[in-house]
Amino acid sequence: MAVGRTGGKSSVAKPVIVTVDDDPGVSRAVARDLRRRYAETYRVLRAESGPQALDALRELKLRGDDTAVLVADHRMPEMTGVEFLEEAMDLYPFARRVLLTAYADTDAAIRAINVVDLDHYLLKPWDPPEEKFYPVIDAQLEAWRRTDRQRPGELRVVGHRWSARSYEVRDFLARNQVPYTWLLDTAPEAAELLKAAGDPELPLVVTADGTKLSAPTDAELAAVVGLTTAPGADFYDLIVVGGGPAGLGAAVYGASEGLNTVLIERHASGGQAGQSSRIENYLGFPDGVSGAQLADRARRQAVRFGAELITTGEVTGIAAHGRARVVTQADGTTVAAHAVILATGVSYRRLEAPGVEDLVGRGVYYGAATAETPSCAGEEVYVVGGANSAGQAAVNLAKVAKKVHILIRGESLEKSMSHYLIEQIAELDNIDIHPNTIVTEGRGEDRLERLVLCGPDGERIVHSHWLFVFIGAEPCTDWLSGVFERDDHGFVVTGPDLVTDGRRPAGWEPNRQPYHLETSLPGVFAAGDVRSGSIKRVASAVGDGAMAVALVHRYLEQA
Repeated sequence: MAVGRTGGKSSVAKPVIVTVDDDPGVSRAVARDLRRRYAETYRVLRAESGPQALDALRELKLRGDDTAVLVADHRMPEMTGVEFLEEAMDLYPFARRVLLTAYADTDAAIRAINVVDLDHYLLKPWDPPEEKFYPVIDAQLEAWRRTDRQRPGELRVVGHRWSARSYEVRDFLARNQVPYTWLLDTAPEAAELLKAAGDPELPLVVTADGTKLSAPTDAELAAVVGLTTAPGADFYDLIVVGGGPAGLGAAVYGASEGLNTVLIERHASGGQAGQSSRIENYLGFPDGVSGAQLADRARRQAVRFGAELITTGEVTGIAAHGRARVVTQADGTTVAAHAVILATGVSYRRLEAPGVEDLVGRGVYYGAATAETPSCAGEEVYVVGGANSAGQAAVNLAKVAKKVHILIRGESLEKSMSHYLIEQIAELDNIDIHPNTIVTEGRGEDRLERLVLCGPDGERIVHSHWLFVFIGAEPCTDWLSGVFERDDHGFVVTGPDLVTDGRRPAGWEPNRQPYHLETSLPGVFAAGDVRSGSIKRVASAVGDGAMAVALVHRYLEQA
């Protein structure tokens, strides 16, 4: 077998370096060079295919062994190096990832930086190894040794399967990248936890150290899992309100350009985009990226530049106090800054059909609700909506569901959905599109059981436990009434649109026109979907965030 080990009797506790190449000669050469330099401290395993290497990694995982570096050739017939590294990430997320490529494959290596967070790519041949190979591996091993590889113990969440609050807790944890184990209240382990907790109100959350939370609020949950819930200072250069693509973009650019920046998010970073199962038309990700991955990378990037990220902070007011802009939160606390960027995005419009609202979280979901996708296996699933978010969800659900039904008001998807998604849907046999069809009622006791649909052939009743709703979005900006100018739909008016017949907005004090993304309150800017006239795309939202930071600099220079 091509997988082997070196290092003698003391090698059991050694961390592992894995090399994968389908060419036996190259595979032996890589392993030889690695053993020559690292055998005293590391075990070297080699494999001649991706599946073989994954089997070896699973065995290592079962034995509790650690893996430091993965070195994979890109061009392998059964599984490419990038595909191997992507699957290996699930087993050893902290292992450093190196791709071996020929000169002609450097574009694939560059793409892999986005797909698998590639740490380095090496061109073949690497002779002499002292100059071209060992310095790279040395750097990767040093970075691996510095990494904190101790994962926090997993939370356990005990709840009723069709409890809306249990779903909300799981969704909050999943979207904030917090691992957890979900236990139905009828499971034996759950019964023991419930007994130990003294018959608590569900959902019950139990931390790794045994702390028990009965029906916790989001703020309580955030605090116990280590998320920051309060600003560390009273005054900043920049406050960003909202953690979607626009807000995260603003936080990254603000902090990277030296502004003392805090981002306040009510639920989880990523916004609506963070719930997307796959975004395939975002620049720089030719193989697509999930909303959760994109949000997590942006969050880590913002933190690396020094931005503070606050979770479960609900902003309820913004006011001018002299040259400061003061933000008030729902708990009455305030934080001030020289400037503010509003990036609160939008929320899904509610489906106005009898019975539907009572079943939210119990079979009816707004957005992709990716935590529920595995439970849809073998089921008939209904998706309401004809825009990109609905299409992305339908394609993702089709991987597990028996049948996915897309319900749209119009004649076709062409007017509202990107062409690439329409083509994907057309290729899937288990997706049906129902034009001119709406949901008029939802029925069920503990969970969704039936839907009443009205279509071209009249009204009919269908049996289904799953309904995912994407029927457009609306801004949550009522709290801005009386302070900021908004359009007829509630979106925040900015820049030139604030000027009518040469007149600036009421109460405007500066002796200048409003900057492009500036609101009717000087020093407060709007970015992303919340802004009137914005393009509802992830890339444009990120661009708005970056542009808003540039305008903040201009504002601060002239203030």
